[in-house]
Amino acid sequence: MLESYPVLTIVPPLIAIILAIVTRRVLLSLGLGIVAAGALINEFGILGTLASIWNAFAANFYDDGAVNTGSIYIMVFLLLLGVITALILMSGGSAAFSNWAAEKIKGRRGAQTLALVLGIVIFIDDYFNALAVGQIAKPVTDKYRVARAKLAYVIDSTSAPVAVLAPFSSWGASIIGLLAPVVVASAYTGSPMQAFLGAAAANYYAIGAVVLVLLVVVFRIDLGPMRKEEARAIQLNQPYSSEDEIPGELSEELPVHDPGKIRAMVIPFVTLVIGVVGSMMITGGLEGGSWNLLDMFANTKVNESLIIGGTLGFLAALWCYWRVTSKNPDFSASVLFNGVTSGARSMLPAIAILLLAWTLGSLVGDLGTGGYLASLIEGANVSVNWLPSLLFIAAGFMAFATGTSWGSFGLLIPIAGDIMVSLNAPEHLVPAIGAVLAGAVLGDHCSPISDTTILSSTGAGCSHIVHVATQLPYAAIGGGAALIGYMILALTGSTLVGLVATLLALLAFAFVANAMTTSLELSELDEGAAA
Repeated sequence: MLESYPVLTIVPPLIAIILAIVTRRVLLSLGLGIVAAGALINEFGILGTLASIWNAFAANFYDDGAVNTGSIYIMVFLLLLGVITALILMSGGSAAFSNWAAEKIKGRRGAQTLALVLGIVIFIDDYFNALAVGQIAKPVTDKYRVARAKLAYVIDSTSAPVAVLAPFSSWGASIIGLLAPVVVASAYTGSPMQAFLGAAAANYYAIGAVVLVLLVVVFRIDLGPMRKEEARAIQLNQPYSSEDEIPGELSEELPVHDPGKIRAMVIPFVTLVIGVVGSMMITGGLEGGSWNLLDMFANTKVNESLIIGGTLGFLAALWCYWRVTSKNPDFSASVLFNGVTSGARSMLPAIAILLLAWTLGSLVGDLGTGGYLASLIEGANVSVNWLPSLLFIAAGFMAFATGTSWGSFGLLIPIAGDIMVSLNAPEHLVPAIGAVLAGAVLGDHCSPISDTTILSSTGAGCSHIVHVATQLPYAAIGGGAALIGYMILALTGSTLVGLVATLLALLAFAFVANAMTTSLELSELDEGAAA
């Protein structure tokens, strides 16, 4: 069936995506997408469908004859982060940090700027960025009545976009490794590092996403559903709807030590960051046998590093908790146990969504959805000047349908290289690769089944589907501006002119949006007085 009608390979992910947006029931939508994928793979045979679904789900834990440490470590890190958050809350660290921030950070714009700066600074890995930034910034954004959806958008727009632009990140180093055979096979005269840097300059969406989130924070641009979320946060002091299921949110009231110490929050998270970054460098050096910075990040074991850093952060949080509460009889061993279990349970909704998203991604891979979309590119008859525009659109659709940027990278970067070799057009290779990277990040931002989108909502303590719905208008604007840039690139042949066109389009949007919309800010919040 699929050989005769390959277009059917895009149906299961579309079912999951459309139902998630329409029904707002993510687990049900992912489940139906999984069933549809299994049924298509087995031509609707019941036993075969059930076997495929089970095999894809079980592969999250045991795959290719070995324990799947990649998935398991991410889930364990989520549990550790939930426990760390609970310990910091109970030791009074969150309250102390929030009170300190109220003196240093003025107004809602300042609270959002904190998240923006942290998102750019912690560029080392998108998973770590998405989870860590939210946990640090959330007490401050809550205090200044910033919607959790806005925090999730800021996190998501400064995690993958920054990681894909930075050569010394887990993404950048891996992409450079992916580019090496493509560069060798082409007539491109530069090194893989030079190709990456050139592609980063042509990655209009990633650059545009960071610029756009800065404009949104500065000019207070709240569009569509985001405006509704911000209105509730400001007017009712509710950063999220009580009707939404919030991943990473503690489901019960835990005792909070008063007074708290700001070090009870700072020490665990600093330990967490140093532990993860240090572990990434050490594991990369040991794995690759080279202590060159780029080689370390190219060979790093990200998931193992998350576990090491998470364990160190947990021990630091436990030590701070003990130091603060040891002389208070109200904080008994049973209270500690209740806090630890509550923190771990708070992450279970996010883990459930991740498991189903990974299962669907595996089945979509078996269907050949990405291969079908890639074949459309290979069969297209377009001028080489317009190839970056086409690759940008194709990579966006592919990442949107599959829920992963890396699938688009792995399929379309080699295709772009092959096309440039066949056309003897090495000068077009770098912008074509930049367009693939840009489109993949765009699709990842828009997809409800993307793991980075799931983790961004988890880090911010925001309903996953609310995050998807509120981020879509901004992603569409950023994608539209990037497409304008690639069209200008096709007409002028200049990467710089295309980038300038992208940025001008975003500035024009910000100017018009700022002129047409009325800010939701309350004057007392502008002056820094949080309720």
